[in-house]
Amino acid sequence: MNQHIHCIINNCHYWANGNKCEANEILVANDSFASKQQDSIDATMAKQLTPASADSCMSTCCKTFVHKNSDQISADSIYKMS
Repeated sequence: MNQHIHCIINNCHYWANGNKCEANEILVANDSFASKQQDSIDATMAKQLTPASADSCMSTCCKTFVHKNSDQISADSIYKMS
């Protein structure tokens, strides 16, 4: 799958021109989990972490979040794969 990860945090090590993320791995979490974790928790630990739910895009830092059971087919004009 050819993915395009966009990032608008221009002082991140992985940020590149055109608002592109050049990280090999990314960890997306809900805000509740993220606010309670140390900075040492990152994408390399993803397989060890317990999955959690989110109620909406606003409770994550993932701006393309669409609830799995939603009839909504897109967020921010990005369409989910079927």
